[in-house]
Amino acid sequence: MAFQVDHIVTSGTFALDGGEWDVDNNIWIVGDESEVFIIDAAHEAQPIIDAVGGRTVRGILATHGHNDHVTVAPELSEKFDAPIYLHPGDKMLWDMVHQGVAFEELKDQQVFEIAGAELRVLNTPGHSPGSSCFYVPEAGELFSGDTLFQGGPGATGDRSFASFDTIIESLKTSILDLPAETVVRTGHGDHTTVGQEAPHLEEWIKRGY
Repeated sequence: MAFQVDHIVTSGTFALDGGEWDVDNNIWIVGDESEVFIIDAAHEAQPIIDAVGGRTVRGILATHGHNDHVTVAPELSEKFDAPIYLHPGDKMLWDMVHQGVAFEELKDQQVFEIAGAELRVLNTPGHSPGSSCFYVPEAGELFSGDTLFQGGPGATGDRSFASFDTIIESLKTSILDLPAETVVRTGHGDHTTVGQEAPHLEEWIKRGY
């Protein structure tokens, strides 16, 4: 079966450093008609369960450990008898939300195979230490979490565990040299392409966010 991408949006609260923000999150279900991975388990389980349907879930992949990206990961893990995967660099963020719940550790350049395609893990620290993107070269798709958006990198600012210099380095070394036509499926908002974003790197560096 051909590789396909299903898109769900759920809404809820992102909380960090004592602040709370209302956010809409993109959830991506990738695979084929028989088996899938879920990328980011945000806010509500039922819309994700409905979108999966009768397919087998191979795993729940977290782009990073912020609460709005992992809200219902344990619930989906139990529902589908599927492991949760997160880079260990974000264990402290995970523990803020799901203390004591186990996850499998993602590794940079780790590869998952699904629907005849490779889903490659790219550790891209900056928004958080364990932030990771998932790249599917055969499909020309990158699932960027909060590392890259339309218009620039993910937020760093004064947030705990975040670094602007680090996210810029991650973009330089892991993302912006991917093929220009690569579609970037973001954690929030509209998708973009590597070719649309790469020419603006120096502008982002100058503005500092």
